[in-house]
Amino acid sequence: MEEPPFPPQGKQVDRLGILGLILLGWALVVVLRLVDLQIFAHPQYLRLAESQQDRVETVEAPRGAILDRNGNLLAISSASQFVVVNPRRIDRKDMAAGLLASVLGLDAKKLQADLEAAAASKHHRGYLVVDPNVSEEKADALRDMKLDWLEIRQGSLRSYPNGPLAAHVIGNVGAEGHGAAGIEWKLEKVLSGTPGELQVKVDVRQRPYESEVSRAPVPGHNVQLTIDSEVQHVAEDALKAAVVENHADHGSIVAMDPKTGEVLALANYPTYDLNERLHVGEQPHGRENLAVVAPFEPGSVFKVVTLSAAMETTNLRPDTVINCGNGVMTLFTRVIHDSHPYSALSVADVLAKSSNIGAIRIGMQVGNKNLYEYIRRFGFGKRTGIELPAEAPGMVRPLKRWQPTSIGSVPMGHEISVTSLQLAQLGAIIANGGFLVHPHLVRWTQAPGGNRENFHAAAPVRVLKPETVMTMRMMMHRVTMPGGTAQRLHVPGYTFAGKTGTAQIYDFAHHVYTHRYNASFLGFAPTVDPRVVIIVTISGTTGVAGFGGAAAGPVFDSVMATALREESVPRDVPEEIEEMIAKEAKEKAAKQKGKRKEDETGDLAIADLTTPFTPEETKEAMGAEDAPDTNSQTVAEYNGPTVPDFVGKTVKGVLEEATSDGVEVEMFGEGLARGQSPPPGAPLYPGAHVQVKFAR
Repeated sequence: MEEPPFPPQGKQVDRLGILGLILLGWALVVVLRLVDLQIFAHPQYLRLAESQQDRVETVEAPRGAILDRNGNLLAISSASQFVVVNPRRIDRKDMAAGLLASVLGLDAKKLQADLEAAAASKHHRGYLVVDPNVSEEKADALRDMKLDWLEIRQGSLRSYPNGPLAAHVIGNVGAEGHGAAGIEWKLEKVLSGTPGELQVKVDVRQRPYESEVSRAPVPGHNVQLTIDSEVQHVAEDALKAAVVENHADHGSIVAMDPKTGEVLALANYPTYDLNERLHVGEQPHGRENLAVVAPFEPGSVFKVVTLSAAMETTNLRPDTVINCGNGVMTLFTRVIHDSHPYSALSVADVLAKSSNIGAIRIGMQVGNKNLYEYIRRFGFGKRTGIELPAEAPGMVRPLKRWQPTSIGSVPMGHEISVTSLQLAQLGAIIANGGFLVHPHLVRWTQAPGGNRENFHAAAPVRVLKPETVMTMRMMMHRVTMPGGTAQRLHVPGYTFAGKTGTAQIYDFAHHVYTHRYNASFLGFAPTVDPRVVIIVTISGTTGVAGFGGAAAGPVFDSVMATALREESVPRDVPEEIEEMIAKEAKEKAAKQKGKRKEDETGDLAIADLTTPFTPEETKEAMGAEDAPDTNSQTVAEYNGPTVPDFVGKTVKGVLEEATSDGVEVEMFGEGLARGQSPPPGAPLYPGAHVQVKFAR
């Protein structure tokens, strides 16, 4: 029996049923998977999609402006585009530099050096701003190149309309837009504001096509400083001229209102332009705020503290006579010299002629304990609290660490270190009636559309009695009169008072005091009701022309005249008297041309035998970890030139020997030299004169 050509119908139905079940199962799996993907797993995949298509960008908050006391802009921010590169992702830095330079108009060699230095630096972390303010056209050209190591970012550009003006006060911002120095750094939280957020949608090529602000940025506060731009400008110009003219290393000046502590000007030279960008690895020059961070031995300016303490702790009065020992004094085997041999001086003349021996005699009557107490009262050895970074506290040795000879050093401004800012604070105490006020730079801060928050000064603390203050003002005024060390200074239309200072600079390498000086002048005006106090210090001067009155005094004259005019302070010297003073000064100048009065060279605080600071003390004074290395060895010998023996010589013989030795002599009488002062073999200090008496 033959098989049928087709399988039975029942078997076909079974096969179709199995196939249908398979298809149904497969369809069910697909449906379930689709349900899972589109319903249950939808949030997860939505997040994944959004992570690829959406990104959150930080919106930089507009940085607050900085203004001077008259509302003039000192620092301002404006919207800008930055060209940022990651140097570590660039293989051929020479090619990259050439490419960027051709588009941005930069120096290809300098840019290549920056890229290489940034790639090797640990501080840049793959972030280098090539151009902080690129145009839209150039930005589009760079975007079209599709360089994976380059990015165009939106931000703001910080600019300083006055360039170098008040550079050490204002400071600057770094590459990432944060404060890097000065007020910009100290008030970073106030100026920077709060960043916002921007939700951005991008396509597969990461090109944005839609954006929305999710959190608006909060602009920073505007800040008004106490600085007067006009006074600051004159201060910087006068300071630069003095440093250059005296071939000095650097200089500092602080001008302030003694009653409020508002700083009208604070400047240093050398300085720098705030708009100038440093190249990677380039060492900054002139950026250290020396008036605040660099303490030094003040020299004779410090006699103001010594005499103030004497007026309150002893029976000494301005007319009390002090034995000055003809310019020589022995203290615990240490021989101390004055620049000029005074036998005796009144207390007032000790200050006016800046006698070192006179100041030491007065200091001995005050005593170590009282002197130390008044030094601390005046604020030395601690920071003033000004709104600037890295302020140094200076150095005041604890009383238990004073040496037996310290009383021969501290009263004339050695064995102590101070900053220019602290000396301005000292001057303010005498000028404001005896109160310690803290110097400050900020008048107010203000959020956009908000109320101003004014500066609230700490309550002033009385340091000196009112009668002491008036006595000190009159004695300091005597310094500026004929016979005083500042007699050549002149502020037209105003009386003024002050104190010169000339301190020898210590050579840490050779452990000796040198004949290079810190020349200072501290003064205020008008004398009776002072409105401005100024301290000027020129560091690294030499010779008689480098003494305090001669080197720092002219800067004081210029800045004080400007400050009094800007503050609208009424004149206290009538014009007729001013004309008489000018005429008399002109006549004296004509008669004494080429000569310098001995009184003007008397403020040299000779420190040939004082003990320098130890390394630890120096670090504490500077507030730094990299202070110069030194030791506490006492300088026990004077290694400079000595006075020749002129006795017995003729006038001609004295002149010949003096000329060959470079010694200035003043001769009296005729015949043979019978006596001289200082005596033969005595130390011959810079600027000193030898008086020779002749008789038949």
